[in-house]
Amino acid sequence: MIRGKHTIAWLLALVLLATVALTGCSKPSSSNQPQSEASQTNSGGTGGKPESIKLRMTVWGAPDELAAYKVAIKRFEEKFPHIKVDLQHIAADYDTKLTTMVAGNDVPDIAMMESGSIAFPLAEQGKFYNLQEFLDKDATINFDSLVPNLLYSLEPGHVIGIAPGPETFGLFYNEDIFKEAGIAPPPSKASEAWTWQQFVETAKLLTIDSKGRNANDPNFDSKNIKQYGINFPTWWGGFSNFIYSNDGDFVSADGTTFALNQPEAVEVFQNIADLMNVHHVAPSPVQSKNIPATNVALQTKKVAMAIDGQWASTALAQSNFNYNVGVLPIMKKPMTTVVCGMFSMFKSTKYPQESWELIKYLIDPESSIDMITAGTWMPAYKSWYTESDLLSRWTDNLASRPSGYRDAIVEVMLNSSHQTPTGYVKNFSKLMDIVSPALDKVWLGQQSAQEAMNAIAAKAQEQVKGRRDI
Repeated sequence: MIRGKHTIAWLLALVLLATVALTGCSKPSSSNQPQSEASQTNSGGTGGKPESIKLRMTVWGAPDELAAYKVAIKRFEEKFPHIKVDLQHIAADYDTKLTTMVAGNDVPDIAMMESGSIAFPLAEQGKFYNLQEFLDKDATINFDSLVPNLLYSLEPGHVIGIAPGPETFGLFYNEDIFKEAGIAPPPSKASEAWTWQQFVETAKLLTIDSKGRNANDPNFDSKNIKQYGINFPTWWGGFSNFIYSNDGDFVSADGTTFALNQPEAVEVFQNIADLMNVHHVAPSPVQSKNIPATNVALQTKKVAMAIDGQWASTALAQSNFNYNVGVLPIMKKPMTTVVCGMFSMFKSTKYPQESWELIKYLIDPESSIDMITAGTWMPAYKSWYTESDLLSRWTDNLASRPSGYRDAIVEVMLNSSHQTPTGYVKNFSKLMDIVSPALDKVWLGQQSAQEAMNAIAAKAQEQVKGRRDI
């Protein structure tokens, strides 16, 4: 659901906006209040069959995601014959194009939104429905029926979007590399997770120079590495897992103070930088430009392990090699960050109840089963994790779900997950506009993590505007 490593830079620089003009041959719904079924609205006041209406919805996504959307929408239209859905796929520059659409008063009923972009600014302008109103009145879905961290709220009780499923992180690896090296692979159970030091030592053994020497060899050539032990993402989604694992945060618990210059976060930043500049087991951001996507990097043995989102399972499943996934190494405790796009409903829609029914339908795992089994998404409903027959439907005997998946991804998501910082840190993008350039100096070994964070602390503090979860 997240738009990939490059698209996720989205969250730091771009903004997401949604828009839809409603076209249709009928009059607007008589009420903007949530009802139990879309079929109860637009009956034309005669008690006969509902009048035909059209909803418009904007989404991003790869071709396989678009195909799955189309299947789900076709089924939705079969359930509600009087509703037609105009699916608008924006393959590139999603934020910019939606911004232009909205500026032209061309607003969709529903749109996929990202929490790190313009979703919250729009919400602060009163552009979205509070979906809590619908959740409170709908007997078929509620907060407790969803897995953790799927709701995005302007403030407690004011829900601006619901994700169709969680997206978390794992430690993907090439099984054959470990077998050939005679090294035990990453554990999948959180209770057995590597410490950071164990992780580093394993990465050293699996980092090989052009003459076959590993990073522990005194003659190891760090300037001619043919296989890195780990590819470590340096965007906030990657390092947030370890900040939370180390009991750190982006801002203080009361939302008043910049926290990335505190010991819990600084230790994480320095550990990551040391992977590149001290241990030489991970490519720097400059070297990463020559490292392909996770599935290709692992298959071609350019890297032995890679930290990535569970969405990488889709491409890995289509690759011809033995891969698996382990639990992330820990600092103090197991932890993963949940990052995902959301469905939001614009207040300008003439058909709020029908739009709600569409959102509800799309987050139902039955309607998105193709994307779930392919590995792109995970289910939104808690029952699909806790009931064995439902869990088996999307985790058993699938190339996208290797043997370590249930423990390393499913169990950790259920029991040790944290909301994305974009969901609760106000002004997140502007804050990271200051932090990210400073971290670039850390990754390149030009400054220590403490020096870099101290240097920007005062400027970053000016951008701290509080938290949305208190």
